[in-house]
Amino acid sequence: MNENLKIPNHVAIILDGNGRWAKAKGLPRNMGHVEGAKTVEVICEEAYRMGIQYLTVYAFSTENWNRPQEEVDALMKLLRNYMKTCLKTAEKNRMCVRVLGEKSRLDSDIRMRIQELEEATKHNDGLHFQIAINYGGRDEIVRAVKRISQEVRNGELDPQEISEQLISDYLDTHGIPEPDLLIRTCNEQRISNFLLWQLAYTEFYFTPVAWPDFDKKELVKAVEAYNHRDRRYGRISEEEA
Repeated sequence: MNENLKIPNHVAIILDGNGRWAKAKGLPRNMGHVEGAKTVEVICEEAYRMGIQYLTVYAFSTENWNRPQEEVDALMKLLRNYMKTCLKTAEKNRMCVRVLGEKSRLDSDIRMRIQELEEATKHNDGLHFQIAINYGGRDEIVRAVKRISQEVRNGELDPQEISEQLISDYLDTHGIPEPDLLIRTCNEQRISNFLLWQLAYTEFYFTPVAWPDFDKKELVKAVEAYNHRDRRYGRISEEEA
């Protein structure tokens, strides 16, 4: 890896292609999700070694409940197992883990494991790792608006105080810097209701590589592509001035 690379502070990833990866190999779709979970572990370690401080992955969307029940059940089983694995990994690597999304629809035992994982790792000073589970960008914004509206109704908040920063403070990602780079695997080129508010000035990188095959080399390629972007945040470039 080029030592002169500018490393993004926060990388978000849409983990796509697990099922297609499995199908291409003649395996059940669920095996793709199992391999994808292993890839998450690898990329967490590689990202932190590179100097990435925040990593957010899209694990299960609000729309994923519409998949066949057998696949949803398998994903929930995998999630239960992953919570245990993630706790061990977090202890070893001092990883701070946070789960984004509407947790109330998840089974009580999964919610309990999430709470235990977040509580046990909240003071860790390694990689800040966010997992989006039952997450949807629109749902997140609606939930934030409801909370803000209730506080206005209760007289606890003056509508004139509502700002971009205040809205950000009511989102699931409060206190987390916005992503510098979004990676989506398996050649899909859309954001699929992921971090709609937070991606306003994020650089996008799309790759044909399916998530189970995504490795350190592919992560470096994404960061190299990021280094060729000119992030102007609405300003003109020096060439245009």
